[in-house]
Amino acid sequence: MTPTRSFLTALACTTAALAAPLATMPAQAAVDSSDPQRFIQTLTADGFVAMKTGNKAAARAQFRTLLASHVAVDQIGDRLVRRWLPTITPAQKAAYKQALPTYIVGTYADRLFEYSDATIKIIRAQPAGGGVDVMTQVIKPGNQPIPAVWSVSQVGGAWKVANLRVGGINVAMAQAADFDSVIQREGFDALIKKMKARG
Repeated sequence: MTPTRSFLTALACTTAALAAPLATMPAQAAVDSSDPQRFIQTLTADGFVAMKTGNKAAARAQFRTLLASHVAVDQIGDRLVRRWLPTITPAQKAAYKQALPTYIVGTYADRLFEYSDATIKIIRAQPAGGGVDVMTQVIKPGNQPIPAVWSVSQVGGAWKVANLRVGGINVAMAQAADFDSVIQREGFDALIKKMKARG
């Protein structure tokens, strides 16, 4: 996976981990779910503050809980293996869903610290399907701004991140292609095994 691809996937999958203060930090403002733009603004602002501490161990410890709070993990997980859902057993699906948070944390959490000096600029929001697309720019010193579109939707009465497009690349589709490649070569059980190994 290329550095750009790994960043895109990392940013999409671990957005929730950027939402709240680490246990070792002073309290930060809570994520504001009053509207989609405030949701993304506060989610990312608090998250980049958290990464600036450099405390990777504390950050990783927070990620699993935060994923459940601010990212539609189950919906994203189903989308990543949609073409295989009719062919897998209930036990395989349960094992996959259990392994997904571990995979996300183990694969992508540390990579986000490379972007601890980045900020997110909110541009605008617009309705999209059953949710809202929030247009932003990822601004990292010394680099050109990267356009990023956060797709958010209401899940259980709260806004959650459902997908991310960065520089025109649909991150969920890119991750789905990676999963498809493993399943086609080695089978669904092999994918689950590889996911668990990343924890």
